[in-house]
Amino acid sequence: MASHIGKLPIAIPAGVEVKIDGAHFEAKGAKGTDSYTLPEGITAAVEGNEIIVTPADDLRPTRAKHGLARSIMAGMVKGVHDGYSKTLEIVGTGYRAVAKGKGIEFFLGYSHTITINPPEGITLKVTDANHVVVEGIDKQMVGQVAANIRKLREPEPYKGKGVKYADEHILRKAGKAGK
Repeated sequence: MASHIGKLPIAIPAGVEVKIDGAHFEAKGAKGTDSYTLPEGITAAVEGNEIIVTPADDLRPTRAKHGLARSIMAGMVKGVHDGYSKTLEIVGTGYRAVAKGKGIEFFLGYSHTITINPPEGITLKVTDANHVVVEGIDKQMVGQVAANIRKLREPEPYKGKGVKYADEHILRKAGKAGK
């Protein structure tokens, strides 16, 4: 039984160039270039304007890698064409972010400021003092940088203060009841 996700073809949008050389996959688009080495036992081929990913055999390790390889390749094609972004929201009195060169300086209620410089291929934007946008072509790296920024001051459950994803809902707790 093959992977349900692995069987799906990957549509190649206009403006994206795909090159498959043995186990090496490369996608080139308007946003940049990304490459991936296919796992052992997985092959890919371009048919028309689609990429078909096929397993060499029906063994369990190969089946496990089939869907993974297809998902990573589909993510790369989308990344070089559209890119990925995550928006973070800063909640709390005096909490804010300020652009500083390529990086961002955070004021999060600590006795010091925290400066974050983005890794290669990631751009950080401050839309206003309480919103930061992380953008890039690598889905995993965008998510990791956003998670690292969120970790600087995770949202607390009583007032919801901290750094949270824009679409994240914080479960609130009631404080002390009093008499």
